[in-house]
Amino acid sequence: MKPSQAYTAILLGMLSLGAFVAQAQNPKPLMPMGPQTSGVTAQVPAPPEELKITFGDKSATWTVASLAGLPHVTVTVYDEHTKANETYSGVPLIALLTPLGMNEKPSGKDLRLYVVAEGSDLYEVVYSSGEITPQVNHATVIVADTENGKPLTGDGPLKMIATNEKRPARWVRSLVAIKVFAAQ
Repeated sequence: MKPSQAYTAILLGMLSLGAFVAQAQNPKPLMPMGPQTSGVTAQVPAPPEELKITFGDKSATWTVASLAGLPHVTVTVYDEHTKANETYSGVPLIALLTPLGMNEKPSGKDLRLYVVAEGSDLYEVVYSSGEITPQVNHATVIVADTENGKPLTGDGPLKMIATNEKRPARWVRSLVAIKVFAAQ
């Protein structure tokens, strides 16, 4: 083995060990999903207990109970996956972001802002500030806590829903984090 190959092998081993140690120090709780097949059960992260929103150096943490006390809107959307209309109720995303500094009526540099929403399964989507603001876009983006008048369960307690999309590719189930960034 050449010295450069040995160095690469050692470096890759150290990186793998570092990732293993980091995961062991900060494990995410897992829950079984689906039926067992051949003695193996697929694992996904447990549903979130809270939603953390960050915008620069400001942050807020919300639970299902604390969100329930805020003004809600109700939207009906067609879900391409279920081939059915679904009615969700929740808090408009912009209402959760304005206390942290996002402008309700963005213009100029405000339109450089974008939101990354993340589910407990690490699925992430991006929305521009204009897409989540009623003064710029006709669509409504909400953090839903009920579907058809009942608390969300199968998709976790919180779900990000956007109206006026052809399919729910940017809906985020088991919503755990929302982060605001500025494009350069």
